[in-house]
Amino acid sequence: MSLNHRYDFVLLFDVKDGNPNGDPDAGNLPRVDAETGQGLVTDVSLKRKVRNFVGLLHGEQAPYEIYVKEKAILNKQHERAYQAIPGGAELLEDPKDEAKEGGKDKKEAAKKRKGGDKVEEARQWMCQNFYDVRTFGAVMSTGVNCGQVRGPVQLTFARSIDPVIASEHSITRMAVATEKEAENQGGDNRTMGRKFTVPYGLYMAHGFVSAHLAEQTKFSEADLELLWQSLEQMFEHDRSAARGQMATRGLYVFKHEGKLGNAPAYSLFERIKAEKQTEVPRSFADYQVSVDEFNLPNGVQLLRKVG
Repeated sequence: MSLNHRYDFVLLFDVKDGNPNGDPDAGNLPRVDAETGQGLVTDVSLKRKVRNFVGLLHGEQAPYEIYVKEKAILNKQHERAYQAIPGGAELLEDPKDEAKEGGKDKKEAAKKRKGGDKVEEARQWMCQNFYDVRTFGAVMSTGVNCGQVRGPVQLTFARSIDPVIASEHSITRMAVATEKEAENQGGDNRTMGRKFTVPYGLYMAHGFVSAHLAEQTKFSEADLELLWQSLEQMFEHDRSAARGQMATRGLYVFKHEGKLGNAPAYSLFERIKAEKQTEVPRSFADYQVSVDEFNLPNGVQLLRKVG
């Protein structure tokens, strides 16, 4: 069933003694706003966790396959689309020989490289089979052309409520990788390294679900429920020593009566506030989360998924 409502939502999550989203351009330090000191987690990082959860839950089976995943070769997925649609397989043939003949054949070869008239069919096939394509969208015009998809679900960067400080820790490994390294160590196989953590941070991200774009990608009510489940449980299946303790602490969904919406998103987001109760917060209990549910705009309903 297609969506008949617009949704705006607020996601609250926290991290304790972990690195929620390291910056590879800064030695994997936790991302921060250089001016305010607030911690940042990119939308890409959050989408990665949703993708991983959906793939885990549904075993990478259509219609819940994941397009952007570890070690994926994207053009191979595009080829699958053309092999699946009527008359698409012939467009995958190498057009070099025909192009050499010039004239009409050369133009036809160029058309084949671009996917010809089958691009829209391939695009629809990708939306139908890959959850993240019909949810977040994708640029699939590289190599074998499956067009572009603008996803109905969009996320912002998550920003910590208060400034965070990255703690640096020296760590020791009681082993070396090679014999030569062991010789250079003189029999002492200990090697030193560094690890960065945020002692504690409570982060807030905002999200949007467009009913009009959902209609184009066939993003359904069932897909939406899977999104809420993913946002609620994704940290439970993304554990690592580097991330410390991470958990979803709040998921507040504003459901609009119509597809266009009944109130600006910012005015709804302002109803969710988190304020620290101690000078140096070190747990979720050190924050007070307030939710203004009174006098909601006409046609807007607040759904508490978590919190």
